[in-house]
Amino acid sequence: MYSDDYDRGYGRENSEDEIYSKPVRAGKRTYFFDVKSTKGNNDFYITITESRRKIEHDGRYTYDKHKIFLYKEDFDKFAEGLQDAINYLRSNQLKDEPKDNYKSGKSSEEEW
Repeated sequence: MYSDDYDRGYGRENSEDEIYSKPVRAGKRTYFFDVKSTKGNNDFYITITESRRKIEHDGRYTYDKHKIFLYKEDFDKFAEGLQDAINYLRSNQLKDEPKDNYKSGKSSEEEW
């Protein structure tokens, strides 16, 4: 998804409960980190959405989206698990890949 798509709201549902949104462009994907409020507006949670723009046979654009909901009681465990997985990859799987690629946000997928 391109920044003009984000500005126009393409590929995203409009939501009145959205408090904050941070789009992160990463290769062919865009990740959205959204802070939202519950229906009673007395609590907050995070949604993380992966969005990939696809071109249909007729030339129209559609979006594949995958979303997870992260509630405050899970923030610390989620962050710890994510950091553990990243550390594992950096120390084991990415030994031969230049560190600049994963620190700058460039994915191996882009190099194909």
